Amino acid sequence: MPRASAERRRADPRRSAPSGGAARSDARGGRYNSRARLVLYHVLLLAAVFAFWHAMTSPGLVSEEFAKKSAFFFGRPLEVLKVIWVWFTSGKIYPHLGITLLETLLAFAVGSVLGLVVGLWLALSPTASALADPYIKAANAMPRVILAPIFAVWFGLGITSKVALGVTLVFFIVFFNVYQGVKEVSPAVLANARMLGASRKQLLRHIYLPSATAWVFSSLHTSVGMAFVGAVVGEYLGSAKGVGYLILQAEGVFDINTVFAGILVLTAFALILDVIVTKVETRLLV
Repeated sequence: MPRASAERRRADPRRSAPSGGAARSDARGGRYNSRARLVLYHVLLLAAVFAFWHAMTSPGLVSEEFAKKSAFFFGRPLEVLKVIWVWFTSGKIYPHLGITLLETLLAFAVGSVLGLVVGLWLALSPTASALADPYIKAANAMPRVILAPIFAVWFGLGITSKVALGVTLVFFIVFFNVYQGVKEVSPAVLANARMLGASRKQLLRHIYLPSATAWVFSSLHTSVGMAFVGAVVGEYLGSAKGVGYLILQAEGVFDINTVFAGILVLTAFALILDVIVTKVETRLLV
């Protein structure tokens, strides 16, 4: 009898199949384990890079001459981490990092708004688009880094010149995405909306803007990165504050450890900004 009962339980799918809640729990657990495993691999890879860096600059692990040359060009990881530790524990880095982040956020906000407005305007105005097309292409082809000294002359060495450089980098990314997003609106959708009596303002609010916004979200990561690059490059070429300024000062005295410390700090905060953008993008698109 027990054997027959066990066979009936195996044959009955309602007894053997997991419930919906259990299946969802298993799926969440699987995703969590996969994410945790990926984070572990990232940490291990980073540790391997630092271990290799340390090995190539330590006289006890390689020849003394090779270690000196490597340390001169790449610094020593322990010294780099020590500089970062001193920066954060003493508070020296915070004013400079705050200036860099402020410049990045302002450049991102102003560049995104300008790109959105101009992109919508030219996409919805064929005459203006035809007139501005060669100038837009010429301005986009121009290496914007060469504008940094000009902005420094125009706006001084303060925040404004760095924001202006960042805006020139962000603007074109958002502009082309908005322009393409408006052009990709289905003609059938527009025709149906017009047949239902939609005004130009209603078309802009309910059709063009949602389409352009979706394309803007796809460019957020690149836009934030370009705003960050604009701020740091502007500081590097001429400033009195900022992480780029710290790197420039360290290069002036051949302090390679401080240079790499600044690079690591900038990289870490660039990744943090990217994570924040991902969270915001996920929240808004859901």
